[in-house]
Amino acid sequence: MNTTRRAYMPLATYPETVEDEAVLAAAGFAMSLGGELVVTTFSVDIPRVQSPLAGLLIDIPGLVQAAEDKSKSECARLQSLIGGLAAPPAVNCTSRKILLSGLLDAAAAEARYYDLAVLPWSREEASAQHLIEAVVFGSGRPAILVPSSAQPAAKLDHIAIAWDASRVAARALGDALPLLADGGRVTVLTVGDEKPLAGAALASLLASSLEKRGVKAHPMEITLGEKTIAQALQEKALAEGAQMLAMGGFGHSRLRDFVLGGATTGVFADLRLPVLLSH
Repeated sequence: MNTTRRAYMPLATYPETVEDEAVLAAAGFAMSLGGELVVTTFSVDIPRVQSPLAGLLIDIPGLVQAAEDKSKSECARLQSLIGGLAAPPAVNCTSRKILLSGLLDAAAAEARYYDLAVLPWSREEASAQHLIEAVVFGSGRPAILVPSSAQPAAKLDHIAIAWDASRVAARALGDALPLLADGGRVTVLTVGDEKPLAGAALASLLASSLEKRGVKAHPMEITLGEKTIAQALQEKALAEGAQMLAMGGFGHSRLRDFVLGGATTGVFADLRLPVLLSH
């Protein structure tokens, strides 16, 4: 059965949008995976609050309308920006207007209808971070975070996998391998001094298993030293020439109160290359 891979990119436009460089980098990375990229830009509907004091000193209704108009205008601008990269069906852009309070849940729910989500990352924009967290932990689909520094490539032919033999690491591996181009290779990374592992030579065991499945693989054990686990994994992946790092996403949410694992927190705070998170 022939299938078409469909990637999903939600973009918030309120209070700010993520910078254009990150949006273009994410869209370009999605296109390197083949298949179709579907972009949804969300404009906000801000509820009007009735008050006898409203409008006496500040034109609150006018400010709300201006914010909604700016959000709608940003939707059109972003669609034009991304639409210039490729013609349909490679890239399709749609727009939805939604209550501000429902945006994060809507993006996570919509992502469930796609193979994966590709998300532009920003250190500066809190709204982009909140959207990433919502999709990673609420969609049930793999999500690839892409920084503006990501370099375009014709295809994804080298990935690194952060491997500790855990359930979430196995899921990340399973989500990442179908994205690897034919003839591509995998660098298996284990961190020896971060936490007790479930056995010895885990990287070599996985590399051997991948080789038996026809996938070129190379094991590497690294140490943290003075670095965080997120820094060590990303730096080694970049040093080895990997185009993407795949890892399990540790965390859960309750009323948007996120409790994250150390590696996940580090990636959210300082993303250095495209990272696939599976949760």
